Amino acid sequence: MLYIVGLGLGDEKDITVKGLEAVKSCERIYLEHYTSILTVPTDRLEALYGKKILLADREMVESDLNAILKDADSINVAFLVVGDPYGATTHTDLVLRAKELNIGVTSIHNASIMNAIGCCGLQLYNYGQTISIVFFLDNWRPDSFYDKIKQNRAIKLHTLCLLDIKVKEQSIENMARGRKIYEPPRYMTVNQAVEQLLEVEEKRQEKVYSPTTIGVGMSRIGAPDQRIICGTLQELLEADFGEPLHSLVLAGEMHFLEADILKTFAINVDTFNQYAQVSDH
Repeated sequence: MLYIVGLGLGDEKDITVKGLEAVKSCERIYLEHYTSILTVPTDRLEALYGKKILLADREMVESDLNAILKDADSINVAFLVVGDPYGATTHTDLVLRAKELNIGVTSIHNASIMNAIGCCGLQLYNYGQTISIVFFLDNWRPDSFYDKIKQNRAIKLHTLCLLDIKVKEQSIENMARGRKIYEPPRYMTVNQAVEQLLEVEEKRQEKVYSPTTIGVGMSRIGAPDQRIICGTLQELLEADFGEPLHSLVLAGEMHFLEADILKTFAINVDTFNQYAQVSDH
């Protein structure tokens, strides 16, 4: 059996009872290690599980699924995912491969940023399409997310922005030369995301958002030191969000109750009242 187990967002104790029981029954345990990270080191998980954990990087998950699935038709194997198992399409590929090999699959769900984002006060059913913002390079500055933000804002919906993570990534030069040399980990901050968003608006000039658009920056959601900071995009450029991981929401039109809660996280209540789009119903 292949168990795909969501770990939640905070520390080793966020795993469900069902998930913990499944993990303890497994002979091999993999931790997916590139779409997200927990706020605690791997040895904390190993101490709780009483088991050794193997880190599964992008290369293994995308190129060597058979290694993960080896003997899973006769033993239990766990694949651990920070958040919920289906927050990344890669994990769907793992399920499809297991089914092709007639290996049973059990998914055990948990909280993810897709639902925990509600802690900022913006109601989940008022969100539109979720977007991803990747690190810009000198010769690669993709802006396809801009059109999705435009569609969301046209119907007054909020936009969750998932921010780039670079773990065990190769430079283009090392990749071209076949050298297994990896860059240091990088985690996009809210400040960097806002800077890139404003750069794209300056280029596109379609007035989808502006420096006075209300946004919500969040870090380490689910951890004791989580931060939620609301302000205009201009204000968020200078805010301190602390350690990773970070997320960003662009607020659409808010119900007045959403605005009341969000205002409690505002850098400046006066600018929030000036620029927030609030409905009275």
